[in-house]
Amino acid sequence: MPAPTPSRRWLTTCAITATAALFAIPASAAPAHDNSPFGARTLARLAAERAQSVGAMSPRLKGEDGDDGNEADEIAEGADQYAEARTSPGIVAPGAYGAAWDDLTNLPSTGGSWRNVTDLPYNSDDPRYRDIDSNSSGGSGNVTGRMAALAADDDGYVYAGSAGGGVWRSKRGGGHWQPISDRLPAQSTGALALDGAGRLWLGTGEATTNADAYLGSGVYVLSRPHHGTFSTRSRVGGDELESTTIHELRFGGGKVWAATSEGVWSHSTKTLKGAWKLEFAPNPDYLPGGSKASDASAAYKNIANDIAIDPKDPGKVVLAVGWRSGDDYNGFYTKGADGTWTRITSGLGDLPADADNVGNVTFARSADGSRYYAIDQSPEQLSTNPDSGLEGIFVSKSGSPTGPWTKIADYKGLSADGSALTTSGYMPGVQAWYNQFLAVDPNNADHVYAGLEEVYETKDGGSTWSTVGPYWNFTFPCWSIDPAKQTGDCNPTTHSDQHGVAIGSYHGKSFVYVGNDGGVYKRPVDGAQDASGHATDWTSLNDGTIDTLQYYSVGVGKDLDHGGVSVTGGLQDNGQSVLRSNDKVMGSDFGGDGGDTLTDPANGCNIAEEYVYLAIQVTQNCAVNDGSWVTDSSKATSYNVAPADNATNEARFIAPLAADAKNPSTWIAGGRHIWVQSKGYAIRSGSEWKSVYDLGAGRTATAVAASGGKVYAAWCGPCNNQGFARGISVGNADGTGWHDISLPVDGTVPNRYLSGFAVDPKNADHVYLAVNGFSRHWTEGPGAGVGHVFESTDGGTTWKDISKNLPDVPTNSAVVTPNGGLAVATDLGVVYRAPGRTAWQRVGSLPAVAVLQLKPSPDGSTLYAATHGRGIYTIKVRDCG
Repeated sequence: MPAPTPSRRWLTTCAITATAALFAIPASAAPAHDNSPFGARTLARLAAERAQSVGAMSPRLKGEDGDDGNEADEIAEGADQYAEARTSPGIVAPGAYGAAWDDLTNLPSTGGSWRNVTDLPYNSDDPRYRDIDSNSSGGSGNVTGRMAALAADDDGYVYAGSAGGGVWRSKRGGGHWQPISDRLPAQSTGALALDGAGRLWLGTGEATTNADAYLGSGVYVLSRPHHGTFSTRSRVGGDELESTTIHELRFGGGKVWAATSEGVWSHSTKTLKGAWKLEFAPNPDYLPGGSKASDASAAYKNIANDIAIDPKDPGKVVLAVGWRSGDDYNGFYTKGADGTWTRITSGLGDLPADADNVGNVTFARSADGSRYYAIDQSPEQLSTNPDSGLEGIFVSKSGSPTGPWTKIADYKGLSADGSALTTSGYMPGVQAWYNQFLAVDPNNADHVYAGLEEVYETKDGGSTWSTVGPYWNFTFPCWSIDPAKQTGDCNPTTHSDQHGVAIGSYHGKSFVYVGNDGGVYKRPVDGAQDASGHATDWTSLNDGTIDTLQYYSVGVGKDLDHGGVSVTGGLQDNGQSVLRSNDKVMGSDFGGDGGDTLTDPANGCNIAEEYVYLAIQVTQNCAVNDGSWVTDSSKATSYNVAPADNATNEARFIAPLAADAKNPSTWIAGGRHIWVQSKGYAIRSGSEWKSVYDLGAGRTATAVAASGGKVYAAWCGPCNNQGFARGISVGNADGTGWHDISLPVDGTVPNRYLSGFAVDPKNADHVYLAVNGFSRHWTEGPGAGVGHVFESTDGGTTWKDISKNLPDVPTNSAVVTPNGGLAVATDLGVVYRAPGRTAWQRVGSLPAVAVLQLKPSPDGSTLYAATHGRGIYTIKVRDCG
């Protein structure tokens, strides 16, 4: 039976056009939008949108470029949401998050402690949930959140660095994980590396340049990584690398080299003291303190991707430098006899030297020094080729990073070598700017693992390749949806979108470890393959002891079948998780990116699950399905009920969705329009939504809330720092009384992203507003304003800043607790203001992780927090008082 590809949710990265959150790059500062495929719910639509976007951007970075209203820009604009919320209307200065973390940790505590409820296996192939929009049976098995970097030794110790949930250690060759970086002010990993003395080096700040990549706080060293944990005292150097991202750490000549978002730096490996030395920045005027530091394109002007050090001559170093969308400075650099760094313009062989074809680059060398390998992503290909952005995989058989280099793979060849990505519009390397790793078998210089969207292996130096870790198994003849099997007759594969790799040993046997958007997987280095070249021996190491799940949302309802509650939530690239009260393993009933969530408090299997751009799916049985819909479409138990703004891409990437607090059958959804439907979970068609208000062309909702028929809607438009505007509209669910609130320009409500409302359940005119971004102190831009939480007692007509001692940190959502207190989710944890008080307290002591949404339990006694990197946590409301 052929795979039902048109019904599958495409696994994607969460956003594509700029680094943000803890990254100081504003979304719109990327003048040329990247046209990676987003917003497609089927393979056909994905490929079509990818093809239509080609030619819509220049491979060069041009400051004058902006949104021009074409389809590619609209897609990119939606994907910018996470970045824009934290940066618009200006550029966030370095140090903002560090200062906020210090202030948060100095707040008085409410007492109580958080409990992780998602610290158990999450099976993406759970046979209970093989409904029409689930990716169950794809073959990824147990998953967790995105892994950015890995390291492993020959004693069975494996170290996994996550995108937003810190670094984890396993003593048993993978599994049975423990967090080892919770005391650091940054939980985002850019690089992990073991040096010759066995020390573990951590470069913080994820460097994948996607929009939920967070800045770091520098480089740290763990001298005894088998036993210790990272601390702020183990930071290398001063604050030179604070508020950067770190792509790679490399060792040579008694130095550690760091490829960062602010150039290439070095430091002695013999001492942790002393400042880092800036080795090379192609455009130093754009660095902090430089004459052009406030330029909108500054964050793109000094991006370094990797460092290659000649094993025969550590003084010979090649730098791979460049922004993935292209700039004049992109290229390879080496140091001349006069001590200055100069671009290599010739002699590289097949490896390009021109700026248009050097983008994101990863190097790897063989242990014996006989080979150097490289992956190169091309800005020109990204701009012009709908199928792939990959320039190629290359080898230097001289062992020198100066070459000459020979191309040993391109995207067409990889696609023909057992890949699942064979469809025009989405082929190997289509996200090479985001997905890259490279590793050489220490015992065989011709044995190489390469990671793009999939995992590839060559045992003959690149003459032939096998796709040992295909994207998924849906496209292969061995696949079936049979719930008695994980993935039909196919072997399990890895999750898609590869980022980190390491080779190590356990009990004398060598393994390769790969990190991707679904966590960590391993197989024997010399593992087995089937006739198609697919590995037969992948093992998921995501056993539930490691929880780095990146939630956008959480929903809680009574579990009518088993008692207790059912907890669900939408995740970056891991669909929708379902945890029922008797579960020992979470299941996934919905694939791709999971966005906002509505769950019926009276019945936790009544769920509205959002994909992206308001693509809403509703189920009334938790989407339990044995896959029989494949042959009988009437047996599907999920229904597409997207309002019309989904089809026109006039909604945010993660668009707001809410139920009326007094009438849970009335739902509010926000795109360009404010949509209302009153059938609750019985809705079966997108046509059942009614537009009650048009926010206007170019505007899109950022938050919605309703109580007793009164509706609040926040919007932005434009939403980036080029003319950023925001506002609030208020009206009734029946379509009457709608009007725009006049927000004064004096900063009473700052000109920043409005992220959430909390309505007083006793009085619909009493409402709180959460405001994202940073204050004017940290935001270089007009009208940034101050304050993060505001209160209105007259239905939004006037507002009062109640931020007081709240740290200057982006706030994401708010909830009024049953006792009349106010809990607020921030990018660094949860804060609380008790009823009748004006000061804020810190709720518990979560690590430095973003909390994007708060929801109460059905009885109001428990608060649930959706974190973007450490799963879902709960705390009793009484502990907030």
